[in-house]
Amino acid sequence: MTRPRRRALSLVLLYAAATLALVVAVFPYAYLLLQSLAPWDQVERRWIPSELTLRSYVWLLQGGEASLPRPWLRAFLNSIVVSLADTATSLLCGMMVGYALSKIRFRGARVVYNFLLFHMFYPGILLLVPTFLIIRALGLYNTYLAMILPKAIHLWVIFMYTNFFMRVPEELLDAARADGASEWTILWRIAAPLTGGLTTILGLFVFTERWAELLWDLLAVRDEHLMTLNVLLASMQGPYGTYPGPLYAAAALLTLPIVVLFLVFSRRFLVGVSYIFR
Repeated sequence: MTRPRRRALSLVLLYAAATLALVVAVFPYAYLLLQSLAPWDQVERRWIPSELTLRSYVWLLQGGEASLPRPWLRAFLNSIVVSLADTATSLLCGMMVGYALSKIRFRGARVVYNFLLFHMFYPGILLLVPTFLIIRALGLYNTYLAMILPKAIHLWVIFMYTNFFMRVPEELLDAARADGASEWTILWRIAAPLTGGLTTILGLFVFTERWAELLWDLLAVRDEHLMTLNVLLASMQGPYGTYPGPLYAAAALLTLPIVVLFLVFSRRFLVGVSYIFR
């Protein structure tokens, strides 16, 4: 076989493998969306419904079963509020702590950094009960703060920012200090703007992780008007078991923000990934 033919065959195999991987990745979401739009008598009975309808979404957003109404729209908004709050606090704290550990000389900085590294490998599930007891002792049980505060800081975000700021030239910051700029000014006017790509990818990962959280939210609240969509979806019992269409619709709503975020920030996401793996 000649060299051009081998190259053409390699490209065909490469594109075939990429197409197969794309189909495998997209198929579950396509099936989920089609089932959520299918007439109720065709849900889980036909792969591709004969017609599409929004009945499951309308039924869901109107409260669901009349005998057991559920605040689905409120749960969706709760998920957005909690996820955005945790993402914002995680990025803010991560950036400030990362800058302090990498650019501000103080006694014990190495000890703090090593403690963060150790804590990153500590199983978080072991802290579930102590965290719950602390939240209850503070009187925060069954509140929004009970869901937000324990997830407000991600150590791996601090670690990423610390390593990023270590690569920022000291000469750049020393020039700002010589002009009389404070460390606070240097952080927000010089260092922070350099983290655009990294902040985007960290924000996407933190938001995705928080959006998918279930176990802690199950423990933190009992009022269904405070529940996130994950918790409300997991707690579906009784008459909701006979409505698979709305179940698919709720699952589709659960994936919607993640898909939108990755589509909107796809370019900056690729920039962030290229930084992490370079």
